[in-house]
Amino acid sequence: MKFKTLAIHAGYDPKEHFGAVMTPIYQTSTFAFHGPGEHGPFDYSRSGNPTRKALESCLAALEGGTAGFAFATGMAAETTLLMMFEAGDTIVVHEDLYGGTYRLFESVLANKRIHAHYVDLRNLAKFAEALAAAPKAVWVESPTNPLMNLVDIRAVSDLAHRRGALVICDNTFLSPYFQQPLELGADIVVHSTTKYINGHSDVVGGGLVVKDPGLAERIYFLQNAMGTCAGPQDCFLVLRGIKTLAVRMEEHNRNALEIARWLEKHPQVSAVLHPGLESHPQHMLALRQAQGFGGTFSFRVRGGEDAVKRALSRLRVFTLAESLGGVESLIEHPCTMSHASVPPDVQAKMGITPDLIRVSVGLEDVGDLIADLDAALASK
Repeated sequence: MKFKTLAIHAGYDPKEHFGAVMTPIYQTSTFAFHGPGEHGPFDYSRSGNPTRKALESCLAALEGGTAGFAFATGMAAETTLLMMFEAGDTIVVHEDLYGGTYRLFESVLANKRIHAHYVDLRNLAKFAEALAAAPKAVWVESPTNPLMNLVDIRAVSDLAHRRGALVICDNTFLSPYFQQPLELGADIVVHSTTKYINGHSDVVGGGLVVKDPGLAERIYFLQNAMGTCAGPQDCFLVLRGIKTLAVRMEEHNRNALEIARWLEKHPQVSAVLHPGLESHPQHMLALRQAQGFGGTFSFRVRGGEDAVKRALSRLRVFTLAESLGGVESLIEHPCTMSHASVPPDVQAKMGITPDLIRVSVGLEDVGDLIADLDAALASK
């Protein structure tokens, strides 16, 4: 089946749920046993729940994996996954990444002696040098948050696998509609389902998808043992959102690219970081490994932080808020918001400077969005 059909039907059969067309919310903590030691497909909702199972099966189908897992938050998904590793293990991490992931590596895992080795994965020679230390895994974001840098997932996966390292790819920004990292060689895909997969800013959640049954067993054990799973109500909301994922992503993509092209010509804008623009240094890679560019990108404003604050205070349609991927347009200042937990010197090394703004372009009329930005960026 094609993607749009899978998004609506994968993981759920009405015949198994009394003919209900929409997935029921199984709001129960426990399930009756047939007899002592004889349970059915579900026994306790931490270990498995029919609503969650429908979402997990749908995620797996959309990403082309063998198993999917739904978590209470995106960070719960990341934490559970990283508990596969042990003290003394090293994970090569692309040096430009989400602030919450950086905080997890540096403030939690470092204390457990799980070491993150930060490398610019765009430079395959440097990556090959890092692999000489026999890391257990490689952590990729592509595009990166918020600088919209791309990593060649296939090339990185090929090199990593030669050294026996797993490849973990955060696919939140593009969703499986525009990019499928498992097909490009990655072993594990990570999602904040809060974002495009749900798409309505009304639930937080996370997801993992794998193609290897052995990895699936390890992740399921940790999900159950740690109790990081998503609840049935949240799973229902994410499933509802998934049904319109394809049509939403097309519109996000169109609106964002039109706005990015407009911003490129604006006198108050010094740079637009959008892989769909021919000016992006990795534009050809974007065309090769993805089918679209998503709705999130960043740009730099002339005049530094003062100009940024002035612009952000003038907006009327864009909402100043963290997160992304909802039907409404959001805008944020990475230095002081999504990446505030990253030390200033590390921000500077990444390229996250006070003049940087990140936008999540929603589904409003694109003319209204451009007018809002134009008024906000006015010099007076």
